[in-house]
Amino acid sequence: MVATVSQGASSGGRRGRRRKSKAKPMSEINVTPFVDVMLVLLIIFMVAAPLLTVGIPVELPRTAANALPTEQEEPLTITVTADGILMIQNTEISGSDLVPRLRAVAAERADNKVFLRADGAVPYERVVQVMGALNRGGFNDIGLVTDTGGPTLDGTTESDG
Repeated sequence: MVATVSQGASSGGRRGRRRKSKAKPMSEINVTPFVDVMLVLLIIFMVAAPLLTVGIPVELPRTAANALPTEQEEPLTITVTADGILMIQNTEISGSDLVPRLRAVAAERADNKVFLRADGAVPYERVVQVMGALNRGGFNDIGLVTDTGGPTLDGTTESDG
């Protein structure tokens, strides 16, 4: 005698219940791409940040004075280059337009502090003329920008001690 086993009893039940497997929604966030993007952005900002502070190249005179404390508002900077060009921030301006432009800027600002950067080769008379224009323009709090580590009145430098 030959025993016959029907296939329906052993494996047919599985075959009948087999469905198309649907992908379950992922409930996890893959953090690796976010970390990659953040690292790239960090590198970009680290490289770009020093480039944002570039100003007009001026050879500032050296003094033994201490640096001024930082302010809340971006300081207004007037620059006199070695060849006598006047700059407000990074914009070149003529001497005749300086006072009207300063008055317009003073009307928009909360404080009247201004920083004057003058090349060491600029004659003192020209620096004083610009300071007078700043005063007429409404800026009474004028800070002269210098580099530290320069000579003192007794002839020694700040690093000599």
